[in-house]
Amino acid sequence: MKTTTHSDLPQTAARSAHQAAAEALCGAELHARHLPRFEAAQAACRDRGHWSAFVDHPELYPSADEARRTGRAAHQAQLGQPFELAQPGTCAWLGEESSPYTGQPLGIVYPQADADALFTAARAAMPDWARAEVNTRIGVLMEVVDVLYRRHLFELAFAVMHTAGQSFNMAFTGSGVNALDRAIEALVHAHQALQNVPSQARWARPFGTAEICLEKTYRKVPRGVAVCFACATFPTWNAWPSMMASLATGNAVIVKPHPACVLPMAISVRVFRQVLQAAGFDPDLVTLCLDSVAEPQGQRLVQHPATAIVDFTGSARFGQWVERNAGPALVFTETSGCNTVVLAEADDLDAALRSLATSLCLFSAQMCTSPQNIYLPRDGVLTPQGRVSVQQVGERLVHFIDQIAGDPRRAAMMLATLQSPQTLALLEALSREGARRGQVLRQATPYVHPDYPQARTASPLLIQLKRSERDLYGEERFGPVAFLIECESAEAALQQACADVTELGGLTAFVYAQDPGFIAQAEEAYAMAGAQLTINLTGPMPLNFAAAYSDYHVTGLNPAGNACLTDLAFVSARFRIAQVRRPMPTQRPPGGAA
Repeated sequence: MKTTTHSDLPQTAARSAHQAAAEALCGAELHARHLPRFEAAQAACRDRGHWSAFVDHPELYPSADEARRTGRAAHQAQLGQPFELAQPGTCAWLGEESSPYTGQPLGIVYPQADADALFTAARAAMPDWARAEVNTRIGVLMEVVDVLYRRHLFELAFAVMHTAGQSFNMAFTGSGVNALDRAIEALVHAHQALQNVPSQARWARPFGTAEICLEKTYRKVPRGVAVCFACATFPTWNAWPSMMASLATGNAVIVKPHPACVLPMAISVRVFRQVLQAAGFDPDLVTLCLDSVAEPQGQRLVQHPATAIVDFTGSARFGQWVERNAGPALVFTETSGCNTVVLAEADDLDAALRSLATSLCLFSAQMCTSPQNIYLPRDGVLTPQGRVSVQQVGERLVHFIDQIAGDPRRAAMMLATLQSPQTLALLEALSREGARRGQVLRQATPYVHPDYPQARTASPLLIQLKRSERDLYGEERFGPVAFLIECESAEAALQQACADVTELGGLTAFVYAQDPGFIAQAEEAYAMAGAQLTINLTGPMPLNFAAAYSDYHVTGLNPAGNACLTDLAFVSARFRIAQVRRPMPTQRPPGGAA
């Protein structure tokens, strides 16, 4: 690493001046180019209604057939090759990804960098970026979003498909378009937080017979280097907003992908770096830090003395360690929890169960918003036709799951694949334990993918349990498994569900009921438990769909995570305010001495 000496300083200053001129020109152009889209996003965040910056289905994409061919070709060309990423500190090449669809290694190796070198480079890259105008940074980052959408969206969809295991359509929509919307949403809130602080002010007040007048300036100072952990199943959905929140507020970002899902984030990092460099900024504002399953680096990155911010998405176990050990770094977490359903009453039980079946099948429940625990009264669910027993509810839910899992084309679209082979072992263990302590209503049978016969698949496992078996259902079981939990009454079901959310964590919650008093009680109880609640939703929209610009994802009020994606608090602490006070200059009287 080159060390700056006194003889370097004039040259460094000249580079900074040139860089500042380049970013002023490019930044102004980029801000103007993307301003209409950004203003529409600002309006959407204020109104919380439906809006998207992009078409959300691959067939509606401009020149869709050509874009898909180009994206597939780019993905195929990368297989078995080194991934070119010119960043500092490269000391080895590393890669261990395998496709859940083919069962074969991708064969891609990535530059593994020395963490200290990345932190050094990131800190050196920050000053010019931090001095840039807010609108300049927003313009550059909106250009990143635009480039990802126009040039890389299909390539990214194939990358997510063959690492995370999502279906192509889900990868395009959920990990592509919706993730880009979430990225813009983070930029909107960052812009709002930064604009809330004026650059200067005039302050005056009397002290005795004198009036003191001060000129005050306020500088928005970034915290430092952010470490962003990207998860294995939805890498871009959480990482892009986190990266944008840190970068928009002037920080640098080191991206730490999951070893099984590097490619989507490697493509992302390369695009960030290319756009930053083209705009006249140091590309080392965004770098990639790899590790392996055998030699993880997460703890070292979290506790590195230069780490100022940590964004973590992943397991509750490591997330809780991060929350306890990351200080003094600022920490934003989204981990896991027991997402709950209280099924007390339904005016159309089949519609409710059909919606539950769809959400249990969607990406084989490998989503942080997937429902897992279904609580219902022991004497059954109340309907206009009378009570339906727990056994009958289970049978009908199995029927609707079978309708999806039994159609290979539909299953391929909805269930996709299992990201990790460990999920199969989990399902086998839960099936054995469920049979011993309750009743297995449905086994987690695989389906044969019509295009990828070697795909790793499993349809939902459904287990009926007593309320007392909490140690079995009282944690997130990541994968296609759900528990039908008998409680003494509807009130007991609500009490147990909310207690589980409060103590164990929960991101989403669902209630089916008709009694207004019970619904009001549920709203209050879930609000206090800190879970986002959906009431009596049926129809084609998946229960766990989260809409950018409208839905707040995670509350930060229970163990499932300490932050909300995205709100003002998600960005406002990523910079701090340093002020300078000085006396106002004395004005000379006209035509005379002071």
